[in-house]
Amino acid sequence: MLGRPKNRRKPEAARRRLRLPAINWRYAGYALAALAVVGVSGAAALWAFNQPIQTVAVEGRFQRVTPGDVERVVKASVHGAGLLSVNLADVRRAIHTLPWVDAVSVERAWPRGLTVLVVEQTAAARWGERGLLNTRGELFDADERHMPPELAQLEGPEGKEGTVAQRYLAAEGRLLQAGIRLTAMRLDARGAWEFDLSNGVTVRLGRRQVDERFERFMTTALKLVTQRPEDIAYIDMRYTNGFAVGWRGNAPAAHAHEGGHDA
Repeated sequence: MLGRPKNRRKPEAARRRLRLPAINWRYAGYALAALAVVGVSGAAALWAFNQPIQTVAVEGRFQRVTPGDVERVVKASVHGAGLLSVNLADVRRAIHTLPWVDAVSVERAWPRGLTVLVVEQTAAARWGERGLLNTRGELFDADERHMPPELAQLEGPEGKEGTVAQRYLAAEGRLLQAGIRLTAMRLDARGAWEFDLSNGVTVRLGRRQVDERFERFMTTALKLVTQRPEDIAYIDMRYTNGFAVGWRGNAPAAHAHEGGHDA
């Protein structure tokens, strides 16, 4: 007996090929057109990004620095670069070469510009004949022609600017609270400290226990200084437990101290 012929299943791959949908050429055309537009737009954007920087917006509170100088330095430092290729670190370094510039921020601005924010230095004191220190005790200008007369005069060995400024700023705050201003502070080559007050009195602290002597001046001698400034030339705090007074002119030659002298 002849058997029935067996059903032979088509291979799975063949069946899958039979189920493939027909290509909608109209939508395919739309997709290709969209890709072409994206490509053209991307190329146009890339071209715009690489055009030379043309505008520089300068922001900040200016007293010593001029926006025109900042813009001039920026345009000279970009060297024809575009928005993407400009080196922002180089631009910041160029701006920092301007006097009185403390901090700089540079950002890209579409399509061909830069936005620059400049923070000026804050002068806290004069240093030597023509130097200026900022609030961090850094010598940011060693040859200033127009010295602000209201700033205190600080002096000391080369390299000690930060040390002198730190002590000055700490003492200035305490004295201002007491109603008197510090006008000068000096550190000599031997390491001895002294400072001048706005009423003309000089205070000598010496080389040792400087912080302790300043505190003792604030608690024991300051009242006398504020009561009789016209009679006092100096206060010498270089004593173990007290101080000495140097009187002006014909004022009484008296001393108020305990213990021995200790430079």
